[in-house]
Amino acid sequence: MQSIIKNEFNEHLKTTEESMRLISQSIEQAAIICINCLKNGKKILIFGNGGSAADSQHIAAEIVGRYKKNRKGLAAIALTTDTSILTAIGNDFGNLHLFDRQVEALANKDDVLIGISTGGSSSNVTNALKLANEIGCKAIGFSGKDGGEFNILCDVNIIVPSNDVPRIQEIHILIGHTICHLIDDAF
Repeated sequence: MQSIIKNEFNEHLKTTEESMRLISQSIEQAAIICINCLKNGKKILIFGNGGSAADSQHIAAEIVGRYKKNRKGLAAIALTTDTSILTAIGNDFGNLHLFDRQVEALANKDDVLIGISTGGSSSNVTNALKLANEIGCKAIGFSGKDGGEFNILCDVNIIVPSNDVPRIQEIHILIGHTICHLIDDAF
């Protein structure tokens, strides 16, 4: 058991160190996009599937509430939280449209969309990012592996340098927290 525990922590540390070295500039670029959006009275829409759905909710909560510092509430919505919307869209249009229907209804020009997918190619997430581009939103990707379709759909694609899904997910929440910290400092 101890060898498994030690290995998990060592793999996390290795991925964290590699990420810090390779993606800090992308994180800064994404934070600047988010800060400018919020300072201009726009909103951030965040979405993904499975664990990424939970991360979306977590990050939106930190933006609306606070991360570490008391400040005014800021506009962020996780598109993963309303079960009535999700099940109605899934039933009527199929799961490929879970997020693009919400983007169609909620996104405006100059809003920011953050799509989260460990491989950068989840079809329902990429569909929403394609629509975001058409509307004139800024798109940010949290991905891993080779970045997938996010590479062409996002203004900034933060690619965790790993193929290991659990490690990618761990770094995604660290990226989200880091952006939230930078947002806190800007307000």
